[in-house]
Amino acid sequence: MLRLLLLATLTVLCVPATAHDSAGTAAAQSDLPPAARGAAATVDAFHAVLRRGDTKAAAALLAEDALIFEEGGAERSKAEYAASHLPADAAFSREVSSTVTRRSGRADGAFAWIASEGRMTGNYKGRAIDRVTTETVVLRRVGRAWKIVHIHWSSGAPR
Repeated sequence: MLRLLLLATLTVLCVPATAHDSAGTAAAQSDLPPAARGAAATVDAFHAVLRRGDTKAAAALLAEDALIFEEGGAERSKAEYAASHLPADAAFSREVSSTVTRRSGRADGAFAWIASEGRMTGNYKGRAIDRVTTETVVLRRVGRAWKIVHIHWSSGAPR
């Protein structure tokens, strides 16, 4: 389990929460092992509800002890994230489109990691956005569902 978490942490970082393009995600999903596809579906559901502005549904996909790394900061629980960056991430997701260009992941027992690379473009608060993105999401199985326990977002200027 520790090896899985370390691998996920070292694999990729990611963006401020963005909506994912479903066609790009579907193509990227085909490379995932079958055991990781349910976890990836939870990641996609998280982005879909953010895109709709449904912060309550987004929070429901997070574990209580979720740890969110974003732009050099950290929210150390679902409650902290919901009270701070979640509303802004939802607003950003509604305005800026994102496409997943590559995805990898693994599931091992009760834990999974999903690493996505992509591109986001659009305008937000009068600023043009064009960023290359990476995202690592670690999930824990709770019953038959996957809950997000860690997200790490990063982005940079295209090269």
